[in-house]
Amino acid sequence: MPGGALQRLPKGNVSTVIAVGSGKGGVGKSTVTALLASELARRGNSVGLLDADITGPSLPKLLGLHGPLSDHGEGIEPARTEGGMKVVSSQFLVEESTTPVIWRGPLVTRLIMQFFGGVNWGTLDYLLLDMPPGTSDVPLTVFQTVPLDGMVFVTTPQELSGLIVKKAMNMARELRIPLLGLVENMGTARCPHCGETFRLYGPSRGPALAEEYDTPFLGELPVDPKMSEMADLGRIDTYRSSELTAVTDRLLGSLTEARSRTLTVLRPAAPEERPTPPSAPPRP
Repeated sequence: MPGGALQRLPKGNVSTVIAVGSGKGGVGKSTVTALLASELARRGNSVGLLDADITGPSLPKLLGLHGPLSDHGEGIEPARTEGGMKVVSSQFLVEESTTPVIWRGPLVTRLIMQFFGGVNWGTLDYLLLDMPPGTSDVPLTVFQTVPLDGMVFVTTPQELSGLIVKKAMNMARELRIPLLGLVENMGTARCPHCGETFRLYGPSRGPALAEEYDTPFLGELPVDPKMSEMADLGRIDTYRSSELTAVTDRLLGSLTEARSRTLTVLRPAAPEERPTPPSAPPRP
């Protein structure tokens, strides 16, 4: 691994770890992370959420959660939603929601590692990480220390958004993180008067971008006033839609395929495929 100073943390009792990011701010990474986690939990999975956006945490607001967190001797106890999802965030470390976290890179790096390795996550089917914008300290720390099973990327139809997302996808590839797929957010909206669906930011660029990077296009999530209302109320985990169901289905399919490729690479050679060792020379 580039940088070499950090070591991969043990996975513990977490079955699947997925990062959700973009490289760009304002595309709805936190919303998509919370929505995917909520849909996975509704399907009977035990789910955790790690807010890796240390200086701009959003998950506590979206899920209606407050700190502080406690430690009963088995690690930091995460906050819990009404549906049972476990959540940690830097927002729980400050008294007011508007108090900024003004830390340098080394402190942020240490907190990310503590959030993954020092939290009493218990047994989880899925742990989703809400990544911050950029390709600097926090993404590098996550890629080098957290045992990721892959990453989901979030974009919007604008060409500028796609340009920045490509940087994040290239970084993930550089550090050998599997690309699980691309979600195009806020591409469409429905007229409240006539019911017609229209594109807010022009034609969709998601499928072409996904094809360019040989990763699945997981689908589109629309602009929906109901989603915004649930987010403002701290109840984003109650939001449902057919689009979200389809995106989650495709994500699970992509994860299965990624694991299959990994198992194929690691598969030991069958006896008939193994080279025959040279016979020993006859004894004199």
